[in-house]
Amino acid sequence: MADPKMHPDEVDTDAGLVARMLAAQFPQWAHLPIRRVASTGTDNAMFRVGTRLCARLPRIEWAVGSLRREQRWLPVLGPLLPLEVPVPAGVGAPIEEYPYPWSVLPWIEGEPAVRTDHSIDRVTCAVDLAHFLKALQAIDTTGAPAPTESGRGRAITDRDQEVREAVAALGSEIDADAVLAVWKQTMDAPAWPGKPVWIHSDLQGGNLLVREGRLRAVIDFAPATGDPAVDLLPAWNLFHGEARDAFRSALGVDDATWERGRGWALSVALVALPYYLGLGTNPRIVADSRHDIQAILDAQ
Repeated sequence: MADPKMHPDEVDTDAGLVARMLAAQFPQWAHLPIRRVASTGTDNAMFRVGTRLCARLPRIEWAVGSLRREQRWLPVLGPLLPLEVPVPAGVGAPIEEYPYPWSVLPWIEGEPAVRTDHSIDRVTCAVDLAHFLKALQAIDTTGAPAPTESGRGRAITDRDQEVREAVAALGSEIDADAVLAVWKQTMDAPAWPGKPVWIHSDLQGGNLLVREGRLRAVIDFAPATGDPAVDLLPAWNLFHGEARDAFRSALGVDDATWERGRGWALSVALVALPYYLGLGTNPRIVADSRHDIQAILDAQ
């Protein structure tokens, strides 16, 4: 069965394609059963390969850069981090019927850290994630990639036009005046004064895996360097109340960084919402975007 499409111009992927690529490029795994993994992720299709591996295939051209950075840098970063990360077990090449590089990764057991899961110890999760981010930010950045022109980690002020266009496109779907008032505070916040540090870039709840109520792994990197404020997204998309306070306290971020982090969370939600509302392909992202926008407005 083909993977459900998230984007109108994405490539087709299915278990048969993965089987053919494994047979050609990784024959040691070609005998393993393959099944598609149901996911609301938007950039990559995932397939379970046996019990210990999975294949990760970009759905669309814009996802290729992040996958290549994972392939290059997670073997460097992974051993230095306090939580599991998916260090590639194999780096796949394009073939005639599939135009992108792809990865074979270890399968990491766990469930996404969704905000509706009441079994999660959110305060402990927040502190553990803060320790993970501090460890990530402390790793030497020699030779590390800078943010791409359209990527996260660059100055938040670069998002101004994109955010305002999204607000205009959403119309009555949101309280535009309230959103733009918060956005202005972000635009007025001081810029990151330090050197670029390592960033994950996409800390949505689906990229944080929990087992037995505790945070165990961080997946789906878009590794780059830049302003660490972009990795404050979980303060608004996952944590609230005591857990949000614990996250900020454990990170020790200043007011300006916290403000830019709030702006990143707002901008990510605002840009995603009209895109997926229009396509109708990812109701989870639509719901999460609405939640994140409201959480930021409620915290005013």
